[in-house]
Amino acid sequence: MQVRTRSDAEMKRLLIRGVLIFIGLALVVVIVLAVMGTGQSAETIISIFSTRFLGTFIEAVPFLLLGSLVSGMIDSFMTAEDIARFVPRNPILATIVGAFLGFAFPVCECGVVPVVRRLFNKGLPMWVGITFLLAAPVINPIVLVSTYVAFGFGPVLIGRLVFTIIVSIGAGLVFALGARPQDVLQPRSLMPVMGGSGEVPMQFVQRKSLVTGMGDALRSANNEFFEMGRYLIIGSLLAATMQTLISQDVLVALGKGPIISVLVMQTMAFVLSVCSTVDAFLALSFVGTFTTGSIITFLTFGPMVDIKSTLMFMGVFQKRTVLYLVLLPLLMTLLIGVWLNLNVRF
Repeated sequence: MQVRTRSDAEMKRLLIRGVLIFIGLALVVVIVLAVMGTGQSAETIISIFSTRFLGTFIEAVPFLLLGSLVSGMIDSFMTAEDIARFVPRNPILATIVGAFLGFAFPVCECGVVPVVRRLFNKGLPMWVGITFLLAAPVINPIVLVSTYVAFGFGPVLIGRLVFTIIVSIGAGLVFALGARPQDVLQPRSLMPVMGGSGEVPMQFVQRKSLVTGMGDALRSANNEFFEMGRYLIIGSLLAATMQTLISQDVLVALGKGPIISVLVMQTMAFVLSVCSTVDAFLALSFVGTFTTGSIITFLTFGPMVDIKSTLMFMGVFQKRTVLYLVLLPLLMTLLIGVWLNLNVRF
């Protein structure tokens, strides 16, 4: 029976490997055909791809490094009782708190992932972490100031702030009411839920000294940076590939309809994978071409979900959860953007 079990497991691994190889070859064929269809030389395509990959990667790396350093500090100096102290026991109130944690941890969509995972390890309730994950790339002082500089105080800034809070809290409540942590998180991110749930009694841990804690924080940040960095590299490669093969002129030509404009801007937000600290200035270039509702959607959905952050989610959440983390913000921001276009005059 053991021999048969091993054989079955080996066959399953070989089957999965064969399917992945087939998918990879199919993607290569599609990319080659798409490149041939552009009518550009191979040197031009490679130059464009390299520029966009490096642009995306170099823009994101400092924020991943910042997030990893914050993660290391949390690992060394924050204890489970700290989480229990500031997170309410009521799930709804705890989720609302999660939407505003970005003011305490001002990180973008690249840096927020390692911070969330470390907070999960410290006992942050799962749904609070998901709310923070979706909200923090917008609900932090740096991003709000950049949006104000680009658009001033008006419907875009207010809409971005309000709808990010609504979507993140809505998604967090979905997980709070309908999911268990062990079904949502990867085993390495899982810890008995404390603080907001009150399910597990607190175990008080003596705090580290400053010197010892800083050394441990830097070692933890180093490990976190290189572990999450591989997802960033893969995501940046995919984003650069999509940007190279999909003409932005084609997307901009579709920007006037109240529904299609929102879908196009959501696609651009996912594909371009622009950091939330600078995406307001990119969105400013679409004013007059795209509807205001679609621009607000771009500024709300993009920081929550893009190619590189989706890949980074894989290191924290189960695969099915990652799908929900993409679809929930996608559908909610789509409805909000279409409603704004149809019912609000800017």
